[in-house]
Amino acid sequence: MSATENDVGTSASARIARPRLALTLIAAAQFVVIMDTSIIGVALSDIRRDVGFTPDGLSWIFNAYVIAFGGLLLLGGRLSDLFGARRIFTIGWVTILAGSVGAGLATMPWIEIASRTVQGAGAALIAPAALSLLMATFGGTPLLPRAFAVYGASAPIGGTAGVFLGGVLTEYFGWPWVFYITVPIAVVILALTPRAFSAGARTTGRVDLVGAVTGTAGLALTVFAIVRVPEAGWATLETAGTLAAGIVLLVGFGIRQARATHPLLRLGMLRMPLLAGSNLAQLLLGAAWIPMWFFLNLYLQNVLGASAFAAGAALVPMTLLIVIGMTVIAPRLAARFGTRAMVVGGFALLGAGVGWLAFAPADGSYLAHVLPASLVAASGMALAFVPSLSTAIASAAPAEAGVASGLVNTSYQIGSAVGLAILSAVSAGVATTAASGAAGYSAAFAGAAVIAAFGLVAAAVMLRSTRD
Repeated sequence: MSATENDVGTSASARIARPRLALTLIAAAQFVVIMDTSIIGVALSDIRRDVGFTPDGLSWIFNAYVIAFGGLLLLGGRLSDLFGARRIFTIGWVTILAGSVGAGLATMPWIEIASRTVQGAGAALIAPAALSLLMATFGGTPLLPRAFAVYGASAPIGGTAGVFLGGVLTEYFGWPWVFYITVPIAVVILALTPRAFSAGARTTGRVDLVGAVTGTAGLALTVFAIVRVPEAGWATLETAGTLAAGIVLLVGFGIRQARATHPLLRLGMLRMPLLAGSNLAQLLLGAAWIPMWFFLNLYLQNVLGASAFAAGAALVPMTLLIVIGMTVIAPRLAARFGTRAMVVGGFALLGAGVGWLAFAPADGSYLAHVLPASLVAASGMALAFVPSLSTAIASAAPAEAGVASGLVNTSYQIGSAVGLAILSAVSAGVATTAASGAAGYSAAFAGAAVIAAFGLVAAAVMLRSTRD
């Protein structure tokens, strides 16, 4: 082979390999930021014993991550637009690596909580930057639907893998390894990122510091108030005061964005029908899906008597169906039927599956009452998630892809927190008066089905028919 032929072959090979490497790193990013929310569950009792948490304070190992993640996503998206997605992606991985090391080494509760906050901040930089990199790498190519499908499927894989890894690592290596496991992943991704992505151009403009502070603080306080509801209750001064402060700051954020020369979030974006509709769909998907996943775990363990590991194994068929649905089935159906049909149909199946779970009895069985219903719900999530996500990102101008990514991630995270808080309160209220231990879980599943019904109506009204 001549030198010229060899160069041509090498160039063609590079063009094939680089998108594959890029998609692998983007999928790994989504996998890790979701895994880090679920991996700690089995380890909590050991962390409480060794680090010295009180029973009430233990929930902050989870809450600190979620609040930082949800509160900083918009800022992460804006930084990605201004300074380049690859640069912010890299900074995010350095940040989450540092937080993971700190969380594993923690000997006092405040160190653990601070480290989990740092992890969440890193995730808030990684998530929108990863979506921006996905659009920059695959936008305008036939590979884009497939790339979105792989990205979307990485989330349920990360959630389920977190349950498994949490149990294995805690039992055989000790609880610090539920945090240390992120370190080698981060190191590998940091080493490969310059090979997978171009540096990208920086855009003109600057960070709206006032908007960043008010928006981040408003989101953080709102999420804080919501995640505290199961412990503090809705009708308390703590909840009302914190929620009011968060809302006031968010209103101030909106006023600031309307007047700022370089806003963190251009409010005109929210008037784009497809962007607004797809973000609402993501919010309601999070509000229905995450509580279903959470309470299904509890039903399997507390009602059917499954161990934590067995409960995780019970979620594998659902996860596999989501992966197949998102990567193989949904892209083909979306090309034929369009976004609105996919999202409406997805919400219908999700609502039907979760509604079916609401009838699972206290003496139920996995094969009869859990498996078929969970598969119906999973098929709905597989159909609705990727079309609504991709529509949200594609609806924005390229210069605002990072902000759109941060916004859609924020919508899903806020929806998850709100849905879980509301349905946890509903479940607890029913459980205190019911004779059956399963009644509280049934009420939560029924509530999730109602949320899915709202999503179906919202998608039908707000998403125009499109085959994009």
